[in-house]
Amino acid sequence: MYEERPSRLAGAVVWTNTPTGGVPRPVLPDGCMDLLWNEDRLLVAGPDTRAYIPDGPTVAWAGLRLYPGTAPALLGVPAHELRDQRVALADLWPAAEVRRLRARVEAAKHPATALEELALERAAPPDPELRRLVTALATGRPIAATADRLGLGPRQLHRRSLHAFGYGPKTLARILRLQRALALARRGVPYADTAARAGYADQAHLSRDVRELSGMTLTELLGQGRAVRGQGIGERGTREGSMD
Repeated sequence: MYEERPSRLAGAVVWTNTPTGGVPRPVLPDGCMDLLWNEDRLLVAGPDTRAYIPDGPTVAWAGLRLYPGTAPALLGVPAHELRDQRVALADLWPAAEVRRLRARVEAAKHPATALEELALERAAPPDPELRRLVTALATGRPIAATADRLGLGPRQLHRRSLHAFGYGPKTLARILRLQRALALARRGVPYADTAARAGYADQAHLSRDVRELSGMTLTELLGQGRAVRGQGIGERGTREGSMD
């Protein structure tokens, strides 16, 4: 069973996922990165550009899903170095520090809350320009117009996006558009209307994008229920080669 709550860390979400005996659900690209706890391991989920299918049997997880663009400042690693990867925190931070943190989380009554507290102690102030960029793209605003409003040229925007999100602004906008569409479809909005309201050219365009990013049709995806990391920025209110 998957459960979540808003974090005390701005824009983040604290979540847990406990085994229910079913098939593991796909984790969809959402622009976010996660700090994870699983069977005495501290891990980092990098930014996804395609659906991630957990390997092996379903096990209990606790996590902190960080708002898009905020994880690199916390981890000290550019997001593009972790794109489409699950990496041990010990590969990023000194081993002695990770051992101490692991013991702290293991001793906590609620590991997810302990992850939240660790992040709160280390988090840097969010970059206001990147936060405004995410907010604008999550609502479907054009990239060029948004960049102009932020005073960012194309190369600067691409460079900062790679560092913060793991890919360029076009990929980020595409992922956030998918999440926008899923939020509408989950509410029962007809697929054609979902496509129009989410910013797709037509329903066929929506279908292609869903298939490319998730590996499933929209109907199959909705039948899976809510993915572990796939709620979308808009729904929470307020992831090769050369990326666009």
